[in-house]
Amino acid sequence: MSAAMTEPREPESPPGSMGRKQVLEAMSGLMMGMFVAILASTVVANALPRIVSELGGSQSSYTWVVTTELLAMTATVPLWGKLSDLYNKKLLIQLSLGLFVVGSLVAGFAGNIEVLIASRVAQGIGAGGLTALAQVIMAAIVSPRELGKYSGIFGAVFAVGTIAGPLIGGVMVDTSWLGWRWCFFLGVPFAVAAILLLQRTLNLPTTRRDVKVDYLGAFLIMAGVSTLLVWSSLAGHQFAWGSLWTVGLVTAGVVILALAVYVESKVAEPILPLGMFRNRTITLTTLASFLVGVAMFGGTVFLSQYFQLSLGKSPTVAGLLSLPMIFGLLVSSTVSGQLISRTGKWKSHLLLGSTLMTVGLALLGTLDAKTNLVVLGAYMVVLGVGVGMLMQNLVLVAQNDVDAHDLGTATSTLSFFRSLGGSIGVSALGAVLANRVTALIIEDLGPLPGGGEGGAVPNIAALPEPVANVVREAYGEATSELFLISAPIALLVIVAVAFLKHKPLKTQSGNERLAEETVAEAVS
Repeated sequence: MSAAMTEPREPESPPGSMGRKQVLEAMSGLMMGMFVAILASTVVANALPRIVSELGGSQSSYTWVVTTELLAMTATVPLWGKLSDLYNKKLLIQLSLGLFVVGSLVAGFAGNIEVLIASRVAQGIGAGGLTALAQVIMAAIVSPRELGKYSGIFGAVFAVGTIAGPLIGGVMVDTSWLGWRWCFFLGVPFAVAAILLLQRTLNLPTTRRDVKVDYLGAFLIMAGVSTLLVWSSLAGHQFAWGSLWTVGLVTAGVVILALAVYVESKVAEPILPLGMFRNRTITLTTLASFLVGVAMFGGTVFLSQYFQLSLGKSPTVAGLLSLPMIFGLLVSSTVSGQLISRTGKWKSHLLLGSTLMTVGLALLGTLDAKTNLVVLGAYMVVLGVGVGMLMQNLVLVAQNDVDAHDLGTATSTLSFFRSLGGSIGVSALGAVLANRVTALIIEDLGPLPGGGEGGAVPNIAALPEPVANVVREAYGEATSELFLISAPIALLVIVAVAFLKHKPLKTQSGNERLAEETVAEAVS
């Protein structure tokens, strides 16, 4: 018994008991990895209209470039999270960064839209690992009560990556001797640096358990989710919503997911443990995360396209126009995290954040091609403040209410459903946008060569001014409708948060809690 009781204390100084300086050192590579993931998704935001246009893609292709990465990330997050409960987290996050590098290089050398979309799969798998593992590792070395103190660092990294990304991407696209390919090459040295930093600074104990990974369950989850996302992306554009294609794809997706649920209920180590949803906190935070993904990602991913195609701004200026939302997110996430750590009270922050997110989306539902930039910035600040108070704190609340050995699974479950919501939102609303824009242009001009017919992304600069004005108005009106669809979905987040039961935040890190649980199991 004495050997069993001393085994969990192999490291002389568990990471969970490290001082602030040691924690910050261990976080350096982790923050670099997060920066890479954020930069890769934001650096192409303002470049995508130009990229898709130059590669001869359509509005559907524009949506798929975004959706493919979200799809790969969404489908693999649960697997990464489960693996983090079983194997070395440090090695896993380095592997995810390596996959990210491969995807970035392929994307940078892509010669057509199909190769670009395929490369986003590798980027998405890597991003799935970073999304799940960054939060799991932080929960392992910092207690829920203290985690708010570090949210400022998370917020700063997120803000720098999000602010710098669109600006850098815009400048690269507007600079003839660089071009959009450097939007993908840029993240490679940062990813390599992150791998090296993690090797030097991150020291996490590995709890060895004799288990089997549920690869069948993982495959069924990925296949079912992918089938439904393919349907939501193509329905209404490639085929009618009520067509036989819809019946076939939806039926196949539901059947595959039903099989996944059956498998998950039988295996010893499920990817998504169904029993975890008996926990009210997990169920409600998961539902809220899913709705946040649908509402926020579904609406905001098309803002850059609105800035360029409706307001007529350059990619660089479009990057600057996103600053108000990022500023609101940075300030609110930092202040909210500090207040939660100081007081231990979190529910009021979630309620206020979900309310502001709903209001911000509703306000953005009023925009058009003539919206004043100051007014637009104010609306984006409201949305950013709401999202900043909500997203990370939902994860914190879930992590606080599960056993330490389930931290990875619980964290990845929330990330999975948020990404799933984002994928569905981007796919479905992207189809709505494409159809609505085409309908509005045809309504005024009839079929537009190179612009409206077939859903191609138009080159505004190449169109005659009267035609360009019609296209701008169409994109302005269609984009506002996306936010009007998103706002009622966000309203449901308020309801989910309202039913959460407030529980005090624990004062021990995940590693410390895991050591205690292991000792208790050995004694029993």
